[in-house]
Amino acid sequence: MMNYMFFNPDLYTTKKGNMKINGVGTVKVEPNVAVVNLSVITENINLKVAQEENAIKSTAVINELHQMGIPNKQIRTASYNIEPQYDYVDGKQIFRGYKVTNTLSVTIKNITKVGEVIDRATSSGVNRVDNIIFTVEDTSIYYNQALNLAIKNAVQKAVEIGNSLGVDVDKTPSKITEESYSSAFEEVSMMKLAAPTTPILPGQINITARIEAIFNYKQ
Repeated sequence: MMNYMFFNPDLYTTKKGNMKINGVGTVKVEPNVAVVNLSVITENINLKVAQEENAIKSTAVINELHQMGIPNKQIRTASYNIEPQYDYVDGKQIFRGYKVTNTLSVTIKNITKVGEVIDRATSSGVNRVDNIIFTVEDTSIYYNQALNLAIKNAVQKAVEIGNSLGVDVDKTPSKITEESYSSAFEEVSMMKLAAPTTPILPGQINITARIEAIFNYKQ
């Protein structure tokens, strides 16, 4: 008689593996810096005249910003464009002149002054105001907070998945990869009221961190 012994490795070994989890963390922050684009637009049939008029008005705007305590390092030229202008009469293109646009990007570190800056700039020669963005001067502190929340989010997900599968998850990730960073801005509300200055109402900023973490588990 011959006897046979069968060995089932699943009865004597521990099952191990890993899982890949995404984590997201968001921190809401009150902004302390504003960036606004101020454009000086001039038109003339003579290009040189249009440029000279634009230069005079742009200089007046910059001088007004200086009087408000905004230094040159917080003022930069975002764009400078020269465009020929045409009218169309009876299907014919008729040259009207040139349009010169000088757009200044201005950083305002006292956000309570944004409305006043806009009003005084428009009084000095600015024709168009757009792209008002509110942010924080140093986002690194808040990003690190968001990163910690993203890691906690990933750990929580891993533990919940482990409980569902009946496995023991090591809560310390074996690897963490930062996937992306983003700061979303709330819509800026501009209201023109019967008031000395234009009220600008900033919202909070969402600073978000996203990670990918690998967790080991055993059964």
